[in-house]
Amino acid sequence: MKNTNRVKTAVDQAVRQRNYRRARDRALARLANDYPYVYRNYLEQEKKVDESMGKKWLDIDGNTSLVNTRTQ
Repeated sequence: MKNTNRVKTAVDQAVRQRNYRRARDRALARLANDYPYVYRNYLEQEKKVDESMGKKWLDIDGNTSLVNTRTQ
């Protein structure tokens, strides 16, 4: 009986998280459409921060961009 309850709880939590992500993505899309320049500015700032830490970003065409953080 405990396993059944755990599975139900996990499923319910997964559904809530999925619905939250969908709502967040819809809100972000609306903001990006309403304020495209502000959105692009924020996105560029986040990209620079991530690249400074060596994280990759995917461009629209699927190419990754990575800053070389090694010193020579």
